[in-house]
Amino acid sequence: MDFIKCACIETLYTELPFLDRFQAAKADGFGAVEFWSWTDKDLDGVKAAAERAGIAISGFNGDADFSLIDPAQRGGYLAFLRRSADAAQRIGARSVTIHSNALGEGGVVVDRCDDLSHTVKLCAMFDTLHDCAGIAEETGIRINLEALNTTTDHQGNFLATTRMAAELTALVGSPMLKILYDVYHMQLNEGSLCDNIRAYGAQIGHVHVADAPGRHEPGTGEINYRSVYACLKEVGYQGLIGYELFPKTTTAEAVRAIMAD
Repeated sequence: MDFIKCACIETLYTELPFLDRFQAAKADGFGAVEFWSWTDKDLDGVKAAAERAGIAISGFNGDADFSLIDPAQRGGYLAFLRRSADAAQRIGARSVTIHSNALGEGGVVVDRCDDLSHTVKLCAMFDTLHDCAGIAEETGIRINLEALNTTTDHQGNFLATTRMAAELTALVGSPMLKILYDVYHMQLNEGSLCDNIRAYGAQIGHVHVADAPGRHEPGTGEINYRSVYACLKEVGYQGLIGYELFPKTTTAEAVRAIMAD
């Protein structure tokens, strides 16, 4: 595989102190790292650790306690997103990831907005995404919109399909607003991985990898990653492959599987 591999250091190297994970990932052959939240991190320490290791920072989550689908939260959402983009600039990260719903500990959907209709949720998301794209273009920090599985990890999440994420970002029409295609999430929600990559490959800005079921390293589940990688090459994807997965046994074993993938 010719893609640059990116380690999610929230799920890999958890046996090490956070700032030591940058060097460990570099030593194992990763070209970049990513993580989840930024408000609980020492950003100066993060920047210094990445620079010492000589490893790039792909990005982190940019929306936290706010939901794209609630028009009443638009102001708070955009204000926090701007803070996230500023944090990304500060540490030299390339992107931030956003979601349709606010997520709590363990990725639990904390705000399902059950009082809002599907129409209101969809229109609110589209409307706010225009302003998200403006922030991305102004700051130079790409924004990636991620659909999540609703069967196992994120019940109640609104954005659940590749098609909805890709069509929304395409309609906004900014080169700085793309989708994060998470192979694990989409295998659980919709399958047809290669069909969807071929249909919406132009909108993919980042890729996450974990096998299903289990969310462990490739080779532990049912996904044929050789075919997935070949399809990504076929559509001209040139971005990072982020390994956001939980080792089945140890980080060392997971990394061996990743590097052999």
